[in-house]
Amino acid sequence: MARLVVLGLLKKKPMSGYEIQQVLQKSQTDKWAGILPGSIYHALKKMDMEGLVKIEAVEQTGNRSKAIYKITEEGEVEFQKLLKAAFKEKSVILPTSIYSAISFIDELPNEDILEALAEQKQQIEKELHEMEAGEQQKAMVLDLDFFTKLSFQNIYDQYKLQLKFINEMMEHLSSNDKKIT
Repeated sequence: MARLVVLGLLKKKPMSGYEIQQVLQKSQTDKWAGILPGSIYHALKKMDMEGLVKIEAVEQTGNRSKAIYKITEEGEVEFQKLLKAAFKEKSVILPTSIYSAISFIDELPNEDILEALAEQKQQIEKELHEMEAGEQQKAMVLDLDFFTKLSFQNIYDQYKLQLKFINEMMEHLSSNDKKIT
């Protein structure tokens, strides 16, 4: 995923690794794409050796220098391949731990399950708010096209659907002595 995103951003304009990291963090893309800051630099170095990107300039800022990378023609070809592959990839990811845990729900006291679900709910709500803030940040920098807005809405719908599932589990567990009725 890092290669696709880095090449895609460099297709827009030459950037340093730090600039790429900032764009990803401000738009919350690093969260849904699962890209850690170190993977950006690793991808840039590897793609530089492969001829997919090259250093366009080196800028000095005080005692530090930063390399500004740009995509090459070979990088454009690789980007197209990665982009097509990403559209083919399944976007619903299973298994997930909660479904396995539900298989053994009668082995844990309701209070423990409710506590764990409350923690998960809090984390999901936090991530949802961060994604919404990321969309606002992105909208301040770019005009959001139909597909970007559609993507954000799909992400929100996924979070809200999971929150609905957790809320229903919590309501049932709170109102019943037996877990499965």
